[in-house]
Amino acid sequence: MENLKIILTLFKDTPDLIIRPISKRFFDIYVIYIETLCSGDRVNTYILNHLTLPGKRNQNIKKILTGPNFKNIDITEAEKYLCLGFCLILDGDDIYAIETKAELDRSIDEAKVEPAIFGPKDAFVENYQKNIGLIKRRIKSRHLKIKEKTLGRYSQTTTGVIYLDNIVKEYLVKEILNKLNTIDTDSLTSSGELKQFLVDENKNVFPAMKLSERPDTIVKSLLDGKVVILVDNSPFAIILPAVLADFINPTVDSYVNSLNTNFLKFLRIICFILTIVTPAVFIALTNYNPETIPSELLMNIATQRRGIPFPAIFEAILMLFVCELLRESDIRFPNAYGSAVSLLGALIIGESAVSSGLVSPIMIIVIALTFITSLIFNEVEINGAVRAWRFIYLLFASFLGLYGLALAFIFMLINLCSYQVYTLSYMFPVSPFDLSYLKETLIKVKRKKQNMRSKFLTDNIRKQV
Repeated sequence: MENLKIILTLFKDTPDLIIRPISKRFFDIYVIYIETLCSGDRVNTYILNHLTLPGKRNQNIKKILTGPNFKNIDITEAEKYLCLGFCLILDGDDIYAIETKAELDRSIDEAKVEPAIFGPKDAFVENYQKNIGLIKRRIKSRHLKIKEKTLGRYSQTTTGVIYLDNIVKEYLVKEILNKLNTIDTDSLTSSGELKQFLVDENKNVFPAMKLSERPDTIVKSLLDGKVVILVDNSPFAIILPAVLADFINPTVDSYVNSLNTNFLKFLRIICFILTIVTPAVFIALTNYNPETIPSELLMNIATQRRGIPFPAIFEAILMLFVCELLRESDIRFPNAYGSAVSLLGALIIGESAVSSGLVSPIMIIVIALTFITSLIFNEVEINGAVRAWRFIYLLFASFLGLYGLALAFIFMLINLCSYQVYTLSYMFPVSPFDLSYLKETLIKVKRKKQNMRSKFLTDNIRKQV
């Protein structure tokens, strides 16, 4: 009875707490569970059907109860297990917990953020155990290790650090676990929140970790010697460390032959450069270095800009701001009509701006090219970093022309090369140069030639003979 009073005190004003007394020969036992977290069918199947049978009422509970997860706990753990969807049985001074969780998550579905024409179609969901299963389905080895942590004083979120112990460098796992041990917060509900505790957000605008919803991407990262973190209630896993090449070249490239893939990789690199520098190059050439433009094109640009009351830099900033608004509205609107609204807005605003003489037609083309090339990248944080450097290049070009572009490029190169992600340079595998990782990111070679891992990620560098 003392344990029952403690539980009633802990869960005061909790209307979904169910307490079911069942009479035994000399005393009652109590079945306690939270209705909204538990499955009624499992409670009946695993517990009530056995405890209420006339011939089993007086038998030892351990012998008659069945369930996939049966524990003997003390009263200090009662709150934890009730909130995890367990059913508690109070038998005198003994407390037993049986897992009777309800299925409160969605089924495994296709990847939405990282679609692939070829390759597996399954993606992570909000269920931590299912996500672990998707990884273990692909890696059938005793070397796959998982170290779990519970984070959040109120959320009590299960977080798993996953790695292959015969491939990963030990210091990386220790450093990540040390950072997880220092986290003290009220709640942790997603991988995105956890990322902010693991890196210094003010150090660089480029992301130091990659989020992925694809199990095949996670498995490839584990086999390369990286560490993966799974967070309960989040359909995205964290891969770390991550470098710039990982964001430009996704894992799904491995499902296409090398000739076609290398063209796409080259195209992405060109798009990455164009989306950053295109407005700045136009401003620098038209304002400071018009002699570099062919005469006929320069005359056309001057004709189009006749009657425009604002300088070119103001035009560029105005249209970039409008395009960012359209991009954000496309993300926030429901999928059924989000793209249609943004497309209609772009057509109306662009046509109206040109007709009213606020913006020149050539500027519309420049900004459109800038945003079309940015659509290659689906990582939100990479797009945010590209946006920041686009404005930096634009400001340098507006004051110093082509010299400003050169200075901005040098500053960006210094920023990227000096950025360290868990002792790994952000420009890896270019700086420091590593041919084995280069073959998996910036270029693609035949599968049989990808026989080595990067010495910067693991000491076990041999993949295949």
